[in-house]
Amino acid sequence: MSRLVSSGVGQGLLGALERVDDRRPNRVRVLTYHRAGSPESFEAQMRYLAEHTCPVSMQELVDALEGRRELPPRAVMVTFDDAYTDFAQVAWPALKRYGIPVTLFVPTGYPGGALPAFWWDRLSYALAHTTRRTPLDTPFGPLPLATPGERGQAFKRLTSYVKSLPHDEGMAFVEQIAGALHDGTPPCDVLGWDELRQLAAEGVTLGAHTRTHPLLTRVPLDVARREVVGSLEDLRREIGEVMPVFAYPAGAYNAEVVAILKEAGFRLAFTTIKGTNDLARLDPLRLRRINVKEDATVGTLRARLLLYTARLNGLRALPQAA
Repeated sequence: MSRLVSSGVGQGLLGALERVDDRRPNRVRVLTYHRAGSPESFEAQMRYLAEHTCPVSMQELVDALEGRRELPPRAVMVTFDDAYTDFAQVAWPALKRYGIPVTLFVPTGYPGGALPAFWWDRLSYALAHTTRRTPLDTPFGPLPLATPGERGQAFKRLTSYVKSLPHDEGMAFVEQIAGALHDGTPPCDVLGWDELRQLAAEGVTLGAHTRTHPLLTRVPLDVARREVVGSLEDLRREIGEVMPVFAYPAGAYNAEVVAILKEAGFRLAFTTIKGTNDLARLDPLRLRRINVKEDATVGTLRARLLLYTARLNGLRALPQAA
């Protein structure tokens, strides 16, 4: 996609589509970042949002849902998951510069170094640093590792398999595979509580993202409840009063998990289902988001904003479970 949208033809097509884009009020596209990518690219994306869309805050969305205001046409909300350190180093300076509100969803067991790196970072690190070039035996067959491309494909296959397992089995499998590939472990690249308090004081909205980032559909319900409720309790203990908003790790939810959030008093919760949120028809605990990868360009950002419009939502049913 990036090559197409960067071409002259692609740029012209984007411009034409943007001129007829959905301009109705009370519809919001929520962007999801994990890492910001290069400072120059992220800055350019935020400049585009500031000049061509109407960035809104989490509080503005709540106010609109409760009838106290109307969201403007082309409303966009920026969110970040996982609280990686580059949020403070790269993303927040650019967001502040352009006056763009942002919500940072924090897995609250990680600040302070109490936990090791996220499991997917552990796998990525092991594959990047392994000297092994012979195939790796796995329950779903051998994985070639001879080339960077093969190791990249191995990462995708391994992460997909881990997500299919019950949580504890998946974490044991990660340790087994990572240990077979490389002895070292990456540092936990998550912001500390002091940094999070400073960001909150400067205007960043902090939201809950569980404590240890399990897929909530892959743990028992009592564990899911502790993860969900505990993450909000941790934020309130460390930060003070925060909005009861939540992002499902990896978008995994089902009706039982949604019921836990409702019982705990969460007002909004965000999935990874792609699309625009129409305030007249949405479920506030199953909000759609549009993922933006760290190698995104302004062109790919523009294309994704166009691709997931309210008019196309009807073609993509919102699942009740992930």
